[in-house]
Amino acid sequence: MGPISAITAFTSLAAPVASFTAYSPSTQRVAPLGAVNGIWNTGLTKYMEPFPDEDRQQYPEMFRLPKGVYEVPLAKPCGIVFEEIEAGRGVYVSDLVEGGNAERQGMIQKGDVLVGITAVRVAGAKWERRLLPCRYFSFDMVVGAIGSNEVKWGCDNVILMVERPGEADTAEVNSFLEFFEPSPDTPWKLPV
Repeated sequence: MGPISAITAFTSLAAPVASFTAYSPSTQRVAPLGAVNGIWNTGLTKYMEPFPDEDRQQYPEMFRLPKGVYEVPLAKPCGIVFEEIEAGRGVYVSDLVEGGNAERQGMIQKGDVLVGITAVRVAGAKWERRLLPCRYFSFDMVVGAIGSNEVKWGCDNVILMVERPGEADTAEVNSFLEFFEPSPDTPWKLPV
């Protein structure tokens, strides 16, 4: 295992969240999206709202987190000590900073494996925030993703998705995360 390193980032201030509207032709309704020029500001439930009822019936597993997976929005600094599982491949929570945001919130536990994280990517004058599967991210990629969630992009937090060993079925979690995997022809596809 790699060296224990603390993640430290600047504290974010609250930013107003704008509301965009998406049209869903299959249900002939208008659904608000909780986003600020990005797609993942409010978590899985809000992100999945625009999908039609037919999708909810056909793919129910995509509309709920797998057992033993927790989505945790945290203000920065997160107050988490991550350690690499293998050199350059995956991180887990080795400790929580006493009195830090993660410890005060109480959702994240020692031993949790980081499997998803929000990140902001800027391309020219455009930017987007989305959840990225990160089970195999290096420590440096995790730090970079956390740091990219800045107030100037409308982010008042970072959203972490963790898998709790002993509760989660890793194969089920990996299958769930495939839905969020960026396609290979986008700038979001990262080399991991």
